[in-house]
Amino acid sequence: MKNTCKLVIKIQRLLKQQLNSREYSHFGPKKFKLSEHLFALLYMQMIKSSFRRASNTLAELGFYVPTYSALCKSRKRVSPLLFEKLLNETHEETCENVAIDSTGISIQNPSFHFVKRIDRIKPIKKFVKLSVFYDIDNRKFLALKIRRKLRHDVKDFPNLFKKFHNFQNFFADRGYDSEKIYEKCFERGIQTFIKPKKNIRRGFYRRKQMKNYSEETYHQRSLVETGFSCLKRKYGGYTLTKSAKSVRAELYLRAIANNLNLISQEIFNRA
Repeated sequence: MKNTCKLVIKIQRLLKQQLNSREYSHFGPKKFKLSEHLFALLYMQMIKSSFRRASNTLAELGFYVPTYSALCKSRKRVSPLLFEKLLNETHEETCENVAIDSTGISIQNPSFHFVKRIDRIKPIKKFVKLSVFYDIDNRKFLALKIRRKLRHDVKDFPNLFKKFHNFQNFFADRGYDSEKIYEKCFERGIQTFIKPKKNIRRGFYRRKQMKNYSEETYHQRSLVETGFSCLKRKYGGYTLTKSAKSVRAELYLRAIANNLNLISQEIFNRA
């Protein structure tokens, strides 16, 4: 008899709300459902393991999951739009307070011993940039933007705002102090709490939004840093994937797992 756990039920419920198809591709034989692929991929992120170890562990515990090679291929084939839809199902449709910020996810994770053995003086600093909209009331990720190359923080705002804009208050540090951001939020009736840059007071919409700015309220923005800390402590602050598509899929899976409040100890709680 096949084992079922709470995580499988949650994934099936999310897919039921978003998809009519049970497969992620119309090619090849359909031995496994899409929910079984996603279950194994989420489990792999939760225990910070490889495809082979995650597949073997679940198989030994009696779960019906794809092989490690099938998991590797499915992560590449699942559409990024599907991950966005699944992420949207893990949070509320409207929020009151939303913060934006970015962090780096290391592409390589060499040990201190290895760096010392190769006599490297400068540390390895290859990383991808992760920008997010974060619900600071419910502690959930609302939208993600992943970049392989460095860009200014303001350039990620339009993409994130297009994905999610149903909120009342917007928090950001002075790196996002831009007239375009003030204008977008003013048109939507959103109050901004953005740390102003020194000696910059130009802009019609900046002056409008700064009338209701409160330094005390602004400090709620630091909760997005707590969200990044939770994400990295639970699921790791690095990724071993190489392609941009695999990095995007892995970070979306971590955000989904974080919103579902999944930790490795809960995976085997039978429903």
